[in-house]
Amino acid sequence: MKRFLKIIYFSFCLLLTNSISVFGASAEKSVIRVNTTMQAFNLIQPWEKGAASTRLGLGAVLPNNKVLVTAQMVTDATYIELEKPDSSEKTSARVLTVDYEANLAVLEPTDNKSFLSDREPFLINEELAPSDQLEAWQFESNGTPVTTKITVSKAEVRQSFLETSKFLQVQANGPVQYRAGSFTLPVAKNNKLAGLLVSYSSKDQISSILPASIIKHFLSDIEDGEYTGFPNLGIMYSQTLDEQFREYLKLQKNEGGVFVSKVIDGASAAGNLKAGDVILEINNNKIDSRGNYEDKIWGKLSFSNLVRGIPFTGDSTKMSIIRDGERMNLSFKLIRRPTADYLIDPYMFDRGPKFSIIGGLVFQELSVPFLKLFGNDWRNRAPIKLLMAHANPEMYEKKGNKKLVMMTRTIPTPATLGYERLSTLIVTKINGIPIKDIKDVNTASKKPIDGQHRIEFESYPKLIFVDANLSSRVNKALENRIGLTERLK
Repeated sequence: MKRFLKIIYFSFCLLLTNSISVFGASAEKSVIRVNTTMQAFNLIQPWEKGAASTRLGLGAVLPNNKVLVTAQMVTDATYIELEKPDSSEKTSARVLTVDYEANLAVLEPTDNKSFLSDREPFLINEELAPSDQLEAWQFESNGTPVTTKITVSKAEVRQSFLETSKFLQVQANGPVQYRAGSFTLPVAKNNKLAGLLVSYSSKDQISSILPASIIKHFLSDIEDGEYTGFPNLGIMYSQTLDEQFREYLKLQKNEGGVFVSKVIDGASAAGNLKAGDVILEINNNKIDSRGNYEDKIWGKLSFSNLVRGIPFTGDSTKMSIIRDGERMNLSFKLIRRPTADYLIDPYMFDRGPKFSIIGGLVFQELSVPFLKLFGNDWRNRAPIKLLMAHANPEMYEKKGNKKLVMMTRTIPTPATLGYERLSTLIVTKINGIPIKDIKDVNTASKKPIDGQHRIEFESYPKLIFVDANLSSRVNKALENRIGLTERLK
């Protein structure tokens, strides 16, 4: 019902906009410059921020004084500015809604509420197909509109912004020259918004476009003021191409299906699917042995589009499966697992890392951004214990861990003499108190045992002691020097 009301409300807004639109969208009146200043936190020294940087992009003007941009444009933003290309008039803006997984965000002016009143809002055009002609709209530095024609070739479900999130993307061919440092470009079909160009390969002359279908899903979800986001199925799966494997699973000769190797707690599949199940159909769409279904427009697409890109959170999905050799049908609701519920945060934007310092020992909650500090090959170079925790979070969740706390580094102080080389150690207890998240570190630090902080780790050196009184004096000195010794929220 909520999905139905959202679609009706969103359609009404579009009809209302269409009724007052005379000339239709254009690069001159429907595209706005977005200038962002951003500053991320330092993950190694979490009490401070890194260097500030700027990003320039283009946004699509929407009804009701709003602007659509990619989420990449507003990551860790400290200041956002909208600029009219034709007059260079500017005003500040704020983020209304952002979904980093879908790579979409909506902005609105803050100081000048009527800033967009002379602009022409886009209508949405979801009707994309191979061979369609699209136009990428951008501007020269002097504000002159530039239109580049590109041709749709295919679509696929692929990584958009975060490597853990995959959504439908449309591929288009044709040379696109980025003008005036634009980071993202609105793409139009028949003067309606067909998508946002999110990446371009100059070598192959191929553009990747976040299509209007995903954009409309996002916009219709926020219209009632309560954004629920795209649902997560929450499984790991394997293809069923091997003949012996297929025989073991009791798959028929011309039958497809994917093998569920793992079910993630807290997501839609939990309590509905089981490891060992074979998914044959989703909402009457047959799934082949590679995990694809036949889309009526794009041909073969990953089945994840059926459970993430098309339905809304709260919608029901139907599946035909094989379980223990028996065929059965399932029906269950799709949900979105909040990022805060993950043992290891998959991403971290717009906030600093949670941390606590005891006498110079720095404790943090493990996150994927921290693992990426070990380089592009972090999956092989990061400490093995941390990688195992990332691959198998259920090992710790079953113990009651909300987050995985580690001692990331040691600041040389009088309290940490002899411990300077210790780093990236998973913490199990402090002063006898089990450490389930960073707040437990703060609580335990106030309860020393016989004047000592007793800190236990999962691996060598297993146990260390730090003088409590000396640690307290060191913390006060550090607070004067670096500003703060904890961030718990």
